[in-house]
Amino acid sequence: MSGPVVVRPPYQKYDVRVARSAIDGHGVFAAEPVPPRRKIGEIRGESVSVSEARIRATRSERIMIVEVSDRRAIDFTRSTDPMRFTNHSCAPNARLCIRDGRVEFYALRAIGVGEEITVDYGETHHEGRLACRCGAPNCVGRL
Repeated sequence: MSGPVVVRPPYQKYDVRVARSAIDGHGVFAAEPVPPRRKIGEIRGESVSVSEARIRATRSERIMIVEVSDRRAIDFTRSTDPMRFTNHSCAPNARLCIRDGRVEFYALRAIGVGEEITVDYGETHHEGRLACRCGAPNCVGRL
């Protein structure tokens, strides 16, 4: 008898796993090699107005919200998609791309098995008040 069959959702192109991260809390790690410039996966969540998203951001210590337009944001707080655990790095190996209202992740370079997948969050609601713990040589120190 063989082991359980793991079915990957169609929007998750490469296998990843969630584990403790040296950067912050939990992170997402490549469970198979990811070639450069390939879509790794995406996150699905609740579509809300930007004003509602900003209110929610004041109520939570751990925020998982991305503004996808001037009017809409996606709240990933209740999402089960593993890519929601993608941490920030000042030297990322992936990029976040907003396409047709979806939040997708693409490899910037080859990502090896066991390597944490990271993106540069860019501008955040923290406005430089949160310390960056990415550990990259070029770390700017704040988010």
